[in-house]
Amino acid sequence: MGVRPPSNDDDDPEGIEFGIAAVDARLRRSDLSFPASSDDVAAELGHERVPYEPNGNTVSLGEMLEEVDRNRFESRQELLNALHEPFEEHRRKHSGTVVSQVRSLLPF
Repeated sequence: MGVRPPSNDDDDPEGIEFGIAAVDARLRRSDLSFPASSDDVAAELGHERVPYEPNGNTVSLGEMLEEVDRNRFESRQELLNALHEPFEEHRRKHSGTVVSQVRSLLPF
């Protein structure tokens, strides 16, 4: 079961940011304004490596943008919603390895 994109501005300094929450944090720090095209997002943040699960494994935001079937986003939230399913699918495909499962059990 996945987690929906954040929809409020509450900051949790103790939380681990991965997936959509990590993308949201990068968007908030960027100079990107909306509405924005996929090309705009890719130019600003496509090179960014984003953790897609709590163990810290990463994927480029540009790679995730290629999985979205939209070319324009009217708001930050609309972009996050569009990226949600590609991130969930990537996590499902890549987090099920034995190594990932063992790492998730270790305290470090």
